[in-house]
This record gives sequence, C-alpha cells and structure tokens, in this order.
Amino acid sequence: MNLFAVNMVLAFVWVVLTDALTLPGLMWGFVLGFAALWVAQPLYGEPGMYFVRMLRVVQLAVYFCYDLTMSSFKVAAAVLRPGSAASSGIIAMPLDAESDLEILMVANLISLTPGTLSLDVSDDRKTLYVHAMFAADPEAEAQGLKDGMEHMVRRVFSQ
Repeated sequence: MNLFAVNMVLAFVWVVLTDALTLPGLMWGFVLGFAALWVAQPLYGEPGMYFVRMLRVVQLAVYFCYDLTMSSFKVAAAVLRPGSAASSGIIAMPLDAESDLEILMVANLISLTPGTLSLDVSDDRKTLYVHAMFAADPEAEAQGLKDGMEHMVRRVFSQ
C-alpha cells in the first residue's frame, strides 16, 4: 500500500476517534497522519519521496494562492481604473511539461488565474496557447508563466 493511502486511512481513523466528520477534522487528521508517517519512516525503510512530493504540493498550492491574489488585484485595478491600457492577446507558450497530467494541471491552473485563459494545446503537445489580458510583451508573459506555474507543476511530478 502506498504512503498516501496509509495517510488517508490515518486521517479517517482520526476523524472516527474524534467524532469530527468535518473538512477541518479530516485535514487535521491528514497532517497528524503525515507527521506519524514521518516519525515512523525508519521502520518501513522507504525513501522519503512521498514527503518531498507532499511538500511540493503544498508549495504549489501556496504559489497558486499568491498568484491568484496578485492577478485578481491586477485585473480589478485595470477594470476599475478609467482608461486603463489592457492590451490583450494570444500567447504561444512553449511547454516543457511532458505528461498529459502535467499539461492538464498547467492549463487548468493558468485558466483559474484571473486575466489568463488556456485556449488550446498544439498537436505535438509542445505549445500551449493562452489568452492573456495583459499581453503588451508576449514573450515576457509566456516566460513568466513558464517560470511560475509550469515550473511549480513540474516540480510536483519530478523525481
């Protein structure tokens, strides 16, 4: 059984023992299960890749929340400011993501961010077309998406 499944079982055991079938109770159980697995790591002798990957997932979530907040303020300022110069356009962003899951995650996280919308992936899966609200410099915008969202997603799925 993989460690994620064990961690989920521990989280549900915590929920049953505390009689708190709520999302915060489940999350708290997951964190406590994670800590228990971390402490017991020498007993089962597996490498710590699960722990590294979970840390990277948390980093991706924090980065996405930060990017979501900053782009929300940027879009709100552009909408509320009279005569703002939002030069929208379609950007061709070269992809380093290889698997379908990585490409799906990058495209969906970009679409969830205000001011950007993933449109299509090329047939060779090497280019993602994105509509950006602020595309005065398309190369810089594409590089920002690559260095930000795509980099964080690739870190989650890398060994």
